[in-house]
Amino acid sequence: MKKHVVVQSYDKTWADDFVAIRDELNDVLKDLALRIEHVGSTSVEGLSAKPIIDIDVVIRDRADLPKVIKALQKIGYSHEGDQGISGREAFKYEGKEHLRKHHLYVCALDANELKRHIAFRDYLRSNPDAVAEYSRIKEEGAKLYPWDIDKYIEHKSPFIERVYKRIGLL
Repeated sequence: MKKHVVVQSYDKTWADDFVAIRDELNDVLKDLALRIEHVGSTSVEGLSAKPIIDIDVVIRDRADLPKVIKALQKIGYSHEGDQGISGREAFKYEGKEHLRKHHLYVCALDANELKRHIAFRDYLRSNPDAVAEYSRIKEEGAKLYPWDIDKYIEHKSPFIERVYKRIGLL
């Protein structure tokens, strides 16, 4: 069954939703996590987004990953590997009805994917015109391709690539 692509206007509660997830992660990860970053569109004030929180748990290096996997298993997360994106380990979960839907990733401090997430987020946070343009593109993509996530992603990719070029990531 295909998933419906839903993009909605920025919601101030997304920041609070992130904090609730972060706090739960901090309770179990303790000093394994250097920091827990709110990334993705819900982390940018004013940006339209799919209402799913993207989170990067930053660890010192990959040697800590087995301990992180074990800790996260205690609270319902299971490791899914890098899903084809080197430097970013994905986790799925069960039993998190008390939290907003989210995507959880673990990245070593030196991971390129972490640097891309942070740089893209920070660029948008400091460029309101880019936020307005990206919101328009995302909303348009959701209207054009409401049942095709791949086409939706393809629709917004040229904007992302322009930003990556602008900030020196391409």
